[in-house]
Parts: sequence; structure tokens; C-alpha cells
Amino acid sequence: MPVERCGRLAVAAAVPGTGAAAVRGGGLFVTASTVKVDLVAALLLRHGGDGGLTDGERELAELSIVRSDNAAASELYLLVGGAPGLDAAYRALGLVETAAGRDGYWGLTTTSAGDRVRLLRQVFAADGALPGRRWLAGLMGRVVPEQAWGVSAAGATGLKNGWLPRSATGLWVVGSFGALADGTLVAVVSDGWPELARGVVAVESAARWAVGTVRAARSADGGS
Repeated sequence: MPVERCGRLAVAAAVPGTGAAAVRGGGLFVTASTVKVDLVAALLLRHGGDGGLTDGERELAELSIVRSDNAAASELYLLVGGAPGLDAAYRALGLVETAAGRDGYWGLTTTSAGDRVRLLRQVFAADGALPGRRWLAGLMGRVVPEQAWGVSAAGATGLKNGWLPRSATGLWVVGSFGALADGTLVAVVSDGWPELARGVVAVESAARWAVGTVRAARSADGGS
């Protein structure tokens, strides 16, 4: 898995119910816009699923996931109770390494590759406990083409990406996570890239490595 030395990266992949998994790297990373999935998940928890959402809330969720609209995400952040509300959602969803960004800075939420996969499991796995998870998964399958890079390089069809130049350093945070049609869940978190494009290349390479490793493990165990 070649990775540019200027960046820092962690990747995790798993197939729920099989034990097949791949992990490389570790640590905490800023989510950037991948947290928009978290915001919609927190909203669904508050309403007990998508059936309880207003038309306005549905529109905010769709804009946040499908088009990565920042203004919509800021409204969702307030609707779920800001950082305390988001942190409560993390506890309910079993995320142990994620902490909400404070004071309106939802994009500065910190997380790990492992927690990104845990969240994906709540959304995409058959045993996922998130109410309204299929609706959220559907939104992640409709991300506009120009934002559908990242884990899509490894075959993910439902995903969300995040990209952010840090004001203090000018270096880019680049992340991507999502699910493949065969049930494989994959997440890549990274930072420290001088250009967005270099981060994207590294993220896509890491995603392909992780998915390939998981598939090899399943084949060795006699899985499909």
C-alpha cells in the first residue's frame, strides 16, 4: 500500500458476520465532511427513524450527504443539539474514539478508522441498530459524481468523503468511507497532504489495499 511520506493515514475494512478484517495505521484524525453522515445518524436517533423527519429535515440531510452542503450541515448540527447531542449519539451508536467538534466547528470532529467502520456497520449491516439506516444508506448511494472518489476506487457504492485544508498548516485532511455491494465496509482517514490530489491518491490506494486484504482473507477461509 504505497502512501506519500508527507501524509499520515489509517485504514480499516471489515465484513460484518465473517470476521474478515484489515487494519493499517492508527490514531485520531479530523473528520472534515465525513461527519455529515454522523449528523444525519444523530438526527435519525432523535426521531426514531426517517419516518419522523419533517420535509425540511429531510432536505437538510439530503443536501448534507448528496452534495456535501456545509450550510445544511450547520443547521443539522444545531438540530441534534450541537456537540453534546452529537457526542450522545456516538455513545448510543457504540463509537468509542470519536468526539464532536465544539462551538459549531462540526468539521473538526475527531475520529479513528475503526470508529468510521463501526458507524458504517450501524448504517449498512443487517444487524445495524440505527433507525432509518436504509434511508441514510440510500443517500450515501446518491453522492454527486464529482464527490464520489475515495473508497469508490475499491468498489464502494455508498460513501461519503471529507476534505479540508487546515488553516494553521495549509495541509489537507482527506477522508473517505463507505460500503461495497458485497457487504465490505471500508474507511480511510488521513491528513498532512500539501495538495488535495495527493491525499486522494493515497486514500484510494489504501482503500484498494484494505478491500483486497479482506477478500484474500475470506477466500482463504473458504468464503465468497
